[in-house]
Amino acid sequence: MLASGSSMSGYARTSIVFAAVKVGVPAAVQPRLRTQSINGTVYLLAHAPFGSNRLMVRELDSGQIYLFDVTAAEAGGATEPIQITVADDRRPEPDSVAANTNPGQAQPGYIKLTRFAAQQLYAPARLIKNPPGMVRVSVTRDPVDLLRGGTIEATPLVAWRAGGLYVTAVKLTNRTEQPQTLDPRDLRGTWLTATFQHHRLLPKGDEADTTAVYLISARPFDVSR
Repeated sequence: MLASGSSMSGYARTSIVFAAVKVGVPAAVQPRLRTQSINGTVYLLAHAPFGSNRLMVRELDSGQIYLFDVTAAEAGGATEPIQITVADDRRPEPDSVAANTNPGQAQPGYIKLTRFAAQQLYAPARLIKNPPGMVRVSVTRDPVDLLRGGTIEATPLVAWRAGGLYVTAVKLTNRTEQPQTLDPRDLRGTWLTATFQHHRLLPKGDEADTTAVYLISARPFDVSR
């Protein structure tokens, strides 16, 4: 999941309420930002101003990833705590269901959409079940510049639409002779969720040099990237 909009002014402490999580802080901002995760609450305390930096917060139980763009400035006062509430299988607001061909039919949430896309790529055909309302949509299958750094080749494979949501499976291949660790902060585009099948790729030519990422968006893939 991608989230943004957190700021700290006057070096104030900001708290974000989660389940049990692990926080990843960019090396460039570590000397200026203190983070603590205590009983499901993440505390951020800036010791000096800094520009926009992206934090990665991972829920330990579910593996769900949240990305926060944070900044710190001298002027201003303390900010209010930020509370993140996520159901087990989130559903969109009623307006986003309007595009469903059957208005009385519940639209699959993020988790079901991601699982469906993964099953399409990896599960035996006998185990695949298409959720009602899931429609395959066209996607350009040429390589795209999806991850920053130029070390990973990204090729869209297949995409589906369910009501107002789109899910796209993208193949990721290591272009280098060195192993690569995939980081959602390197993704270009506007995504509601991003889930890697594997987080580490072995060097080019190894059988484990390729994996997939499942991207959920409010618009088609070609528009969201």
